[in-house]
Amino acid sequence: MISREHRFAGRASLKFVYKNGKVVRGPHFSVRYALNGRRASYRAAVVVSRKISKSAVKRNRIRRRIYALIGSLEKQISQPYDIVITVFSESVDSLTPPALEKQLQQQLKAAGILR
Repeated sequence: MISREHRFAGRASLKFVYKNGKVVRGPHFSVRYALNGRRASYRAAVVVSRKISKSAVKRNRIRRRIYALIGSLEKQISQPYDIVITVFSESVDSLTPPALEKQLQQQLKAAGILR
């Protein structure tokens, strides 16, 4: 899990990333990111729509798994990026942890976020 200082506060703070960010799409989720010079460290948010699963339990499980992976990659994030991961496939819930981690690392490296 990531600490509170690395999380977004409210929907209004996501607007900056949606307006100015770039996107790296993968088979299960997309990573939208923007460099934020006003911050000292990164912020991350995971968005899982109700269209993915009607069950809040499944949506929260997906969200927690991705937050845990971001927390494990925390030391490799080089600059103060604002990162929004939007899940668009329910199959993320059934991916094995190594497969999910590999996919997330590939997309973050493609974005230039990880060293």
